[in-house]
Amino acid sequence: MLLNTYETRNLLCNLSFKGPTSQAGIHAFRGDLVLEEGDIADASGRRMPPKAVIKQAVLLANHDKLSMVAGALIDLALLPLFIEGYRGDLAADAKVLFYVENLGKALRCELDGLSMILLPHPDGGAVWNTLMADLRLDKDDFKGQSAEDKVITLYQALADYQPTLASLGYTEALGFTIAPRREARGPV
Repeated sequence: MLLNTYETRNLLCNLSFKGPTSQAGIHAFRGDLVLEEGDIADASGRRMPPKAVIKQAVLLANHDKLSMVAGALIDLALLPLFIEGYRGDLAADAKVLFYVENLGKALRCELDGLSMILLPHPDGGAVWNTLMADLRLDKDDFKGQSAEDKVITLYQALADYQPTLASLGYTEALGFTIAPRREARGPV
């Protein structure tokens, strides 16, 4: 199974959950998905923390293909790393949505034949809650479901989600990046 392969290759970290849904052959994951592995730390091959991840990723895998990928990117420049590492694992009709912290405009981006929805995410907040709000889902839509089955409900809503957005190539989309502005957090 695809998600087990990712786990074996240490591409999944900060696991919230990973497991089968109630539908045969469909598995769900929430956590971080590694885009660029960390450097090798010692002679036994252990690695430093990843250099780049899709934060708070939500994945739905149908057997050996990803049906849905959602999460947060701190920089639009990381998008080619996602394509390079995971393009071959995406189903032909995969739904892909990223919240991008340094993006100034919502848009649809085409890269390597894949259409992705990219939404600004300057505050870096919780992806699951933001995604629920954008897809117009509330807690009642998930009532009585397992964590894994909640991802199926999210996927079904994402399949129907058709915002009116400009469709740009990756190079054009880079023109809409902004300097991320983060608020200082913690005690004053």
